[in-house]
Amino acid sequence: SRSGRRSSTASRRSASRSPWPWDKCVRGKGNCARQLICATAPTQGSPESLCGAAAQILHWPSAPGLTDWFFALFAHHGRPVPEPSPGKAAAAFPPGRIAGYDWRAQETVMGRALLDWFPEIGRSSAPSPKPALLHFFCGLLTLADWIGSDRKAFPFEGSFRSDYWETARDRANERVADIGLAEGSLHLRAAPGWALISDYPSPRPAQEAVGDLPVNERLVLLEAETGSGKTEAALWRFATLVAAGEVDALYFAVPTRAAARQLQRRVNAALQRMFDPTPEAILAVPGQLLSGEAAGRPLPGFAVLWDDTTARPARWAAEHAARFLAAQVAVGTVDQVALGGLRAKYAHLRGSALSRALVVIDEVHASDAYMTEVQLAMVRSHLALGGHAMLMSATLGAAARRKWLNEAVADLATDIARPYPAIWTTRGPQPVAPDNDADKAVHIEVHRGWSGDAAAVLALEAANRGARVLVIRNTVMRAQETFAACNAARPDLLLAVDGQPTLHHSRFAVEDRALLDIAVEEAIGKDSPQRGRIVIGTQTLEQSLDLCADLLITDLCPMDVLLQRIGRLHRHRRLRPSGFEAARAVVMCPPDGLDPLTRTAENGLGAYADGPSLSGIYVDVPGLAATLAEIEARPVWQIPTMNRALVEAATHPDALDRIATAQGWQSYRQRVSGRALAEMSAAGLVLLDRTAQLPRTFPDDERIRTRLGEDGVILTLPEGTRGAFGQPITRLALPAHWSRGLTGEEEVQVDPGPPMRMTVSDRAMSYGSEGLMQDQGNRHGA
Repeated sequence: SRSGRRSSTASRRSASRSPWPWDKCVRGKGNCARQLICATAPTQGSPESLCGAAAQILHWPSAPGLTDWFFALFAHHGRPVPEPSPGKAAAAFPPGRIAGYDWRAQETVMGRALLDWFPEIGRSSAPSPKPALLHFFCGLLTLADWIGSDRKAFPFEGSFRSDYWETARDRANERVADIGLAEGSLHLRAAPGWALISDYPSPRPAQEAVGDLPVNERLVLLEAETGSGKTEAALWRFATLVAAGEVDALYFAVPTRAAARQLQRRVNAALQRMFDPTPEAILAVPGQLLSGEAAGRPLPGFAVLWDDTTARPARWAAEHAARFLAAQVAVGTVDQVALGGLRAKYAHLRGSALSRALVVIDEVHASDAYMTEVQLAMVRSHLALGGHAMLMSATLGAAARRKWLNEAVADLATDIARPYPAIWTTRGPQPVAPDNDADKAVHIEVHRGWSGDAAAVLALEAANRGARVLVIRNTVMRAQETFAACNAARPDLLLAVDGQPTLHHSRFAVEDRALLDIAVEEAIGKDSPQRGRIVIGTQTLEQSLDLCADLLITDLCPMDVLLQRIGRLHRHRRLRPSGFEAARAVVMCPPDGLDPLTRTAENGLGAYADGPSLSGIYVDVPGLAATLAEIEARPVWQIPTMNRALVEAATHPDALDRIATAQGWQSYRQRVSGRALAEMSAAGLVLLDRTAQLPRTFPDDERIRTRLGEDGVILTLPEGTRGAFGQPITRLALPAHWSRGLTGEEEVQVDPGPPMRMTVSDRAMSYGSEGLMQDQGNRHGA
């Protein structure tokens, strides 16, 4: 609680000028802890400061380790506090009063409170500052400080009370229980069996295998086909661990915001079946205030107005991105977990809050070396604190799996022979019985040519026959070209929001993306009507979404990504239009082969010619060639029977080395491997190592990224701006290559349209149902 620390506004202002009075600290000699305590005691650095409490601390047996603890104490606002320049402390504590405030008298009051409220000072000492303990303490202290700073829970008292400590403890206990942080705050309605999780009469094989796992397995990896019920398997694992007293919270991480929004609704509905009282699943996506079914609106003073007007203190965790991981149940992107593993503000808070949770990471795969390293470091730290983690994937290759499970290196034949589906634990791989309901034969074919017009012809022909068609392009530009061609021919067949034909990609405002996600599910989701429909999008549609298309049209991409996209095809058993009874995928490829992609990128494949380093979306051309070879060699894929062989054939180092040699791409292959090593090295530079000493500072740039690549600026729109579908929008994010020369502070001029037109600095853009587009002639690096 804040009460008793400062009794006037003037004192708060003076103390804020310098959190570290370092100029009193004698460097180089003597007891470092003594120097630091004397420095931080304002009354001329005397051990008699704080009414003698400083002197008692100096006599602690472990005083040499106090320096580290003081660094942790002063990091309670979310990051280590750097050492200020000499002289700032003296300015903060001048000899006389400050605007009528006697800081010396108040320092004595604070010291007396320390001795009265914490009598252990006189007979105890600080524990040894072991790194794991110190890092955990940093996060716990930041969390406590944030809770204690809430004036609704801890009303400010202007006058000091010697008995305030009892009041503070009572209020703290009440507040911790109210916001769902008390131990044992989740109560299952029944024993954690299948009946608690679902209405289905019996679990699928993968679900049953997870339900039978012992609770002492802290890291579980489930490899199973898309649509095999991995979400319910994770919820069963959660219930089992709650019943055993192993966890008090759940964080469910998925790759994209669209997937998070959809999954949040599913998980929230499941919680009502599982728990009494029912916790609300919050949506851990910055800028979207959602707890259960209630939506929030930010108000001045960091307040939030919830649309159901219900007072639920546990929604506190949903009201700020740094607090997402302190929720009882949260569903969000994997970036929120990754931020706990980076030297970024609130990393300690995220890690410590998460320590009580089961962390579920859905769709783990190997396409991004940087993200893999960041996630791996965070999960290892989480497990070291006694937490539990569950990884899930339909497409994890052996090379990536070894990183998570510390497996020994094996050759291609050995890795192909591994069981699939399977559960991996400390006991190794455990085969999962085949799931007959998950089996499907996918007829896959290559289409030479990948223009927008070519994709539109294929989509329109199928939709005219009553098929629900999912078109996934590698780039926004190709998606927009495909949309324009379809819209010119049959706008009535396209995905629509409020009757407005549209498509799905990342260049929409957050508010409009939420509307698009709902529309996609209604158009080609599990219960969508059987009629011709075309949904066009990018990678935003490829993972974690519960879609059920009749036909998939996709650009060539890495095998693990392709299988994820195929997972949106014939996902559920249902009636299909004539000619689409069998699952069918058309893979669009460059008409001139793949060799040109080793020199310049096109449509998201290959590397841009920008010097010795590689940059692009999918740069591993040998892996793309391996994927294409499997498509051409096997026109029918038995899913999931062939999953293991397909993934290893296109991701295993042995296979890719052979292809590179056969095509003369050895030099390019080395550059791809070098890029992966560079990404891992880049991750190592920004990781928060909880086995090492507490950093004295974090990098000045707080925009340490959870994914490599430049950040685009975020434009703040004028109040009252309406988006592509007539709803209010507040911000728009520009792609990085459009943002060069912009800071994000520029004034945005808006012509409401439609489409809405924006002028920012020297460039013009339009925003409508096709998303954000640059005007011709103003394409800065487009």
